[in-house]
Amino acid sequence: MIRSELIQKIAEENPHLFQRDVERIVNTIFEEIISAMSKGDRVELRGFGAFSVKKRDARVGRNPRTGDSVSVDEKYVPFFKTGKLLRDRLNGK
Repeated sequence: MIRSELIQKIAEENPHLFQRDVERIVNTIFEEIISAMSKGDRVELRGFGAFSVKKRDARVGRNPRTGDSVSVDEKYVPFFKTGKLLRDRLNGK
């Protein structure tokens, strides 16, 4: 599902809301999650999961094409851990 499909589904399920308002709500939620993660905060949505940021240390990697050693700088990557309710539903429980 992509963002526009999510907006459309929410708008269909809530006919009392204008689609532009639903779009603004969805965009605000995503922006707040991004903003919190960029500050290094953790975002938890109970039953769904938790978004956090993990630090990957600098390392020596390999160029897969040539096999040469390449230095890879440290970086921060997004991490998502599923909540128990989501895991249970995916596993048919």
